[in-house]
Amino acid sequence: MNKKSLPLLASAIVLAGALSGCIVTSEPVAVAPAGVVYVAPIGISPGVGYSWRYYPQHGWGWWHPRYGWHGGWHRR
Repeated sequence: MNKKSLPLLASAIVLAGALSGCIVTSEPVAVAPAGVVYVAPIGISPGVGYSWRYYPQHGWGWWHPRYGWHGGWHRR
């Protein structure tokens, strides 16, 4: 092993160690409560991390775990 490959090997080991704790899961499929018709989203998500969910007072909309409801909706 030459001296030029040592930093590359060290950075690869650090990167592998940093990424080994990552857990990647898929977003659960939106399920309408009993008696509610599922409405498919029109267009694209307003940003990364938003999911299509049902809100009892307003119907279907985009929700983010950090920012809440898109479009001015607020949790009650």
